[in-house]
Amino acid sequence: MNAPQQPNLLSIRNVGKHFGGLHVLQDVSFEVPAGSIYGLIGPNGAGKTTVFNLITGLLTPSAGQIDFQGQTLIGLEPHRITHQGIARTFQNIRIFKEMDLLENVMVGMHDHLNYGGFGIFLNSPACRAAEKKARERALELLSWVGLDHKADMLADNLSYGDQRKLEFARALATEPKLLLLDEPVAGMNPSEKTILMEEINNIRNRGYGVFMIEHDMRFVMGLCDRIAVLNFGRIIAEGTPDEVRNNPDVIEAYLGKEDE
Repeated sequence: MNAPQQPNLLSIRNVGKHFGGLHVLQDVSFEVPAGSIYGLIGPNGAGKTTVFNLITGLLTPSAGQIDFQGQTLIGLEPHRITHQGIARTFQNIRIFKEMDLLENVMVGMHDHLNYGGFGIFLNSPACRAAEKKARERALELLSWVGLDHKADMLADNLSYGDQRKLEFARALATEPKLLLLDEPVAGMNPSEKTILMEEINNIRNRGYGVFMIEHDMRFVMGLCDRIAVLNFGRIIAEGTPDEVRNNPDVIEAYLGKEDE
């Protein structure tokens, strides 16, 4: 008996993006199921980061529709999209290096802290209770990425791989339903990649959807449930890792076409 199909968290339909006469994306369509790890791959300049920027409201599509849990994201400001349940990490790590790890994660919670009125200035019981709860949640999120024992360390003193994991924890602090990862293993060594693969799987197993852009094909093929391939602004393949790996259009996009 087949397992019930998961509903789609994110739906991209016939999306295009033009900058003047430059067509960066054309008729892009795919769907990210709930509870899955979905990958978007393609050569440099294919338009992958533009897709993330459209989803998160940094850009507006020239055509098409972007829906999250059945509601359109088009026209929403980035902070509203975050509030809807989408969190993002960036290719270039963005953390507060002068803060400790616990403070970094708590920054991501500001929309969910209910201090109420002047409670924060008056140090009210409600304020203290909210802060205690936030600290406990931040420590829990750090434990998910194996950094809880470094909670009091300055972020600037972390290794590159640990800084990337801290960024994951802070993104999860916004209480998302879908986590967008922009080249999560860029600059990592093989050992760090293996650890991160396990931790992304653990994030999915806790009920989050994951949608990633990544150039490391071995990492993507070993982790993602489904993959879409973008080339020159168009989707040329979509399917399971095996289907994508053996697709002749994908092979041509990455390896070139032999001369007859």
